[in-house]
Amino acid sequence: MTGWWVLLVVLAVTAVLALLHRRYDGRLRARRPGADLRPLLERSGELATLVQFSSAFCAPCRATRSVLARAADQVPGVLHLEIDAEDNLDLVRRLGIVKTPTTLVLDAQGREVVRASGQPRLADVLAAVGQAVR
Repeated sequence: MTGWWVLLVVLAVTAVLALLHRRYDGRLRARRPGADLRPLLERSGELATLVQFSSAFCAPCRATRSVLARAADQVPGVLHLEIDAEDNLDLVRRLGIVKTPTTLVLDAQGREVVRASGQPRLADVLAAVGQAVR
């Protein structure tokens, strides 16, 4: 009988963790504007820059690439940059990137305005770009 209780508790904890992961994965969260990140990047957009940290075998990274490219195409002055996390470990550590894909939305001054871990939705990315442009 004890085994059944343990199984039920494990299933309940797993369900709660899955719901939390689903709720927060890919959500764009506002950040306090920090230091200028432009010197760390090869180039930046006029109005905003979408910086994506990816890895080679990351399936959500491909979908995120598509979403961010569409957002950059829809808004003039916005640039999408993809950075390989494995080839840029110093930058990953410096910026506190813990998961791929991670997206940073930078304003025209190169300051991080919004961050998302996981695959963001196009509507959320466009809203974040609007926030960065303000």
